[in-house]
Amino acid sequence: MIDRGVAIASFLTAHGWGGAARAPLTADASFRRYERLTHGGRKAMLMDAPPPQENVDAFVAIARHLKSLGFSAPDIFAKDRESGFLIIEDFGDDTFTRVLAGTPPPEADLYSLAVDVLVELHGIAAERVAPAGTERYSDKKLLIEALLLCDWTWEDIFGAPPGDTVRQSYQSAWREAFGHLRHQPDTLVLRDYHVDNLMVLKGRTGVARCGLLDFQDAVLGPAAYDLASLLEDARRDIDPGLKDAMLERYFTALPDLDREQFNAAFAVLAAQRHAKVIGIFTRLHLRDGKPGYLVHIPRVWRLLEGALTHPALAPVADWFDAHIPPANRVLPMAAP
Repeated sequence: MIDRGVAIASFLTAHGWGGAARAPLTADASFRRYERLTHGGRKAMLMDAPPPQENVDAFVAIARHLKSLGFSAPDIFAKDRESGFLIIEDFGDDTFTRVLAGTPPPEADLYSLAVDVLVELHGIAAERVAPAGTERYSDKKLLIEALLLCDWTWEDIFGAPPGDTVRQSYQSAWREAFGHLRHQPDTLVLRDYHVDNLMVLKGRTGVARCGLLDFQDAVLGPAAYDLASLLEDARRDIDPGLKDAMLERYFTALPDLDREQFNAAFAVLAAQRHAKVIGIFTRLHLRDGKPGYLVHIPRVWRLLEGALTHPALAPVADWFDAHIPPANRVLPMAAP
């Protein structure tokens, strides 16, 4: 096999970036990695997305579709599908996370902008909001993700995998809760919509001021998912007052929504995401040697517990009370 470093150098040279200075960016939770390219007065980003774990076709398709709808996704300058390389537009350094670290943090402004992007996206008719062939966020897919908690966190807590009865009762509880998603119309769900993946773009106005990243896993599904991802962030504490204000902003912009049904879907999807994230962060530590995500697990347990108070999640709450009571909702045992 060709050395991946050699392949990258060849790819850059073939597309006019052979002499570029390359600065690696902080690694994320996926198999992807990024480098900032600087060549004379030009800047771009190299995405190294090794197949089969990653799929650059999906990123390109969603990026181009979002741009066609008027949103700010990166331009694609070059692509090597077989190797998993892209050269894409560089949106700069102003992630929402970085800007929110300023004093005072412009929370109301940035969260309002992020909510307005979702309002705009969710107002687009279902038949044109996603590229043709976009996968549906089925109950099966949602359940596979929720099972990551059983697959990784359970064994770390209790020292052995869950038995079939425990696993089956977990799945049954979630299937019952997923019934509350039936009344939600489909939209494009970006699936990792939070402040780490949103950028402030200077010189743009309206929703285009918000740069979108990390959307290659987008699916067709309930609108509440991305709003829950934003307002119940695994990596950042959000004041309850701000969360309530942003929910009200969303509802005011989309007055035809049935709030009761939407709130039930929000709670179910928030809880599903929290269970998934606890499993993923455990896996990142145990399998991938990335312990940096462990610091967030106590927050995610708290968010999960909060979501489980909604009546729509009664069967899931009962399962956790019976099988993973509060005393066991802890950091992985092997945490440093």
